[in-house]
Amino acid sequence: MAKIRIHNMMFYGFHGVYEYEREQGQKFYIDVEIETKDDKVADSDSLSDGVDAAAIYDIVKDVTENKRFQMLITLGAHIGDRIIAKYGHFAAVKTTIRKPSVPISGPIDYVEAEITRYAK
Repeated sequence: MAKIRIHNMMFYGFHGVYEYEREQGQKFYIDVEIETKDDKVADSDSLSDGVDAAAIYDIVKDVTENKRFQMLITLGAHIGDRIIAKYGHFAAVKTTIRKPSVPISGPIDYVEAEITRYAK
């Protein structure tokens, strides 16, 4: 297997439990880790056997900016599912989402959610 990680992509999205969060929106920071089913790319040196980071970025951007979810886990699951559906040689996609502006009455840096989706 081979892995690639894309860290700290920033998008403006409309996700949250409260209606005002889904109306006003805010920044979300997203990491994606992709695991391939094999390490064929090491021998082939072909993008079709590896991971196209630009195409993954576009999927994450589309889901984050054009859908609305209450739960960060659901957003992460949709991102993982879309990526796995497009690439048959991916075994797993782990998505980590950080939300810095949360309605919590106390000092925090961010809330983080993580989910891993597996190919069937």
